[in-house]
Amino acid sequence: MRRRTFVQTSMAAISSFLVTGCGDEAEPADDGRKWMMPEEGEPHARTWMAFGASERIWGADLVPVVQRDLAAIATAIARFEPVSMLVRPGEMDLARGLTSGANVDLVPAEIDDLWMRDTGPVFVRGAGGRAGVDFNFNGWGDKQDHRRDAKVARIVTERAGVERLTTDLVLEGGGLEVDGEGTAIITESCVLNNNRNPGWKKRDVEEELAYLLGIEKVIWLPGIAGEDITDGHTDFYARFASPGVVVAGLDNDPDSFDYDVTRRHLDILHQATDVHGRPLRVEVLEGPSEVRGTGDDFAAGYINFYVCNGAVIAPEFGDPHTDPATRATLQRLFPDREIVQLNIDGIAAGGGGIHCTTQQEPAA
Repeated sequence: MRRRTFVQTSMAAISSFLVTGCGDEAEPADDGRKWMMPEEGEPHARTWMAFGASERIWGADLVPVVQRDLAAIATAIARFEPVSMLVRPGEMDLARGLTSGANVDLVPAEIDDLWMRDTGPVFVRGAGGRAGVDFNFNGWGDKQDHRRDAKVARIVTERAGVERLTTDLVLEGGGLEVDGEGTAIITESCVLNNNRNPGWKKRDVEEELAYLLGIEKVIWLPGIAGEDITDGHTDFYARFASPGVVVAGLDNDPDSFDYDVTRRHLDILHQATDVHGRPLRVEVLEGPSEVRGTGDDFAAGYINFYVCNGAVIAPEFGDPHTDPATRATLQRLFPDREIVQLNIDGIAAGGGGIHCTTQQEPAA
């Protein structure tokens, strides 16, 4: 279940952003409003993505494969809800051709990469309407150049016409999972890492997220730092299927750095309770033992699925046993949604998954 490799690239010749729309910026002062991050399965207004694969990060051979994967994800989601995709101006024709006929709105913007889950805003609802939290994307702790992607949260909130909430906390959307009722699952290895939040303690993070996201109870997983570019994002380990129900990954490859940590996570989750004091029901998705893709950083795990209106978009890796087992488990957990499995080997080769490429905008 390996994930994105560390990449350093040149910062030269950064272009200005091409964006439209307008939005207001709001500081996270105690203004009497209560914000809440909805659970992913609640109705969406749309999904945000980024058509951001580039040769300087992905390499010439992988770029066209990744672009096709992004288009396949966008097209699959667009059957169920609108998709807005940031695209470099010079690649608009290519993106338009790959998503032709789908309900995909292409938004011109200069971007570095494709990981909208991490670069985009985390949308919340409150008494004053909707807003998007800008969590100060810093390239996963300055591991990758990110001057353009640091502006993506602003671009998306402006385009969506919602307030942009700011904070001193550095966090990526892939680093947290919420049930929409006040419970969150967060990996320590990511959020409490000195490359993001030096000096921050669990209590500091919890207090900030209580205001910004309505979080009242955090279940901390240790994660694992330094093995992938994200330092162990939550969305590769544990996801809420619904309040009180968590889907957790299990890595059965004894040579994987995730072998021990996934077992430790299961122990913690089996003993955890949510904000209401309910023990969690934990469902396990075992990783595949056979995959089509290759490479040390191939992200061979099923937990990185995405829940959209009426469907769950999930990966398949060519394993004759775990691919159908994953479909069956997801169909049982999401009985009213269509399960759509996609070949995303290009994106997985870069260490990511479907969830990493998306960010939901909740319905008003």
